[in-house]
Amino acid sequence: MHIPYVGITDFTTIEQVKDMLAVWSTHRPPGLNRHRSKRRLHVGVMMSYKTLHGIESKWSKVFPHKETITDIFGCDNVYNCLHYADYSHDDSKFWESLLQAIRYGGIGINAVQLDMTWPDPGHIAQAVHTSRKGIEVILQVGTEAMKEVGDNPAGVIEKLRDYEGLIHRVLLDKSIGHGLGMDAAVLLPFARAIRQRFPYLGLTVAGGLGPETMHLVEPIVREFPDVSIDAQGKLRSSGNSLDPIDWDLATRYLVKALELFK
Repeated sequence: MHIPYVGITDFTTIEQVKDMLAVWSTHRPPGLNRHRSKRRLHVGVMMSYKTLHGIESKWSKVFPHKETITDIFGCDNVYNCLHYADYSHDDSKFWESLLQAIRYGGIGINAVQLDMTWPDPGHIAQAVHTSRKGIEVILQVGTEAMKEVGDNPAGVIEKLRDYEGLIHRVLLDKSIGHGLGMDAAVLLPFARAIRQRFPYLGLTVAGGLGPETMHLVEPIVREFPDVSIDAQGKLRSSGNSLDPIDWDLATRYLVKALELFK
């Protein structure tokens, strides 16, 4: 079973990572050795096809420059995850772009999260194999992915069969970084189906989590204490995903998350 995590996505500097690690170290449950914690801090960094290839977009000033990602992934004892979104519709080049993205993670990268709708499994395998990095692959199953299979857990299970042996975790997220509040009653049937059919896969949930909304995930944590969580949209005081993270909000979220998982 994979070590679960508490995630923050949209880090842009190593200093931010160090600050959150200090919060983690101060508030982690007593008795947990720093090197043997039952949970890790997920350091999420965003990259898109456009930012990878230097194409101007609304995210160009939000996501870090690709050349700086290896520095952001410079801390040990965290889970460094590159979130890669590719909606270029150039399927023939997807694996090459994914390979480039992984390489920009440097030696510190632990995982790549695929923020897209049912990407080609063969291309994932080719990119990860060619990278020669022992990284985990997280597949985001979001609103569009669920819609493609009729919002049916059985349909998700059938699609996930194509990724057996390729992915290590599944992220259930109907918010897609926009801070929409999580509905545990909606996500739980999918989580149950995945755990039953693929018990070796790590489970992650996201959607509108922040310091004032941790109660939304409590029903899932009660049933799946080893679930991982990630937060992004609700860590902005403005609520605008184009603004930088409010690190005071992120600190409060992290403290409450650690209390939740005690």
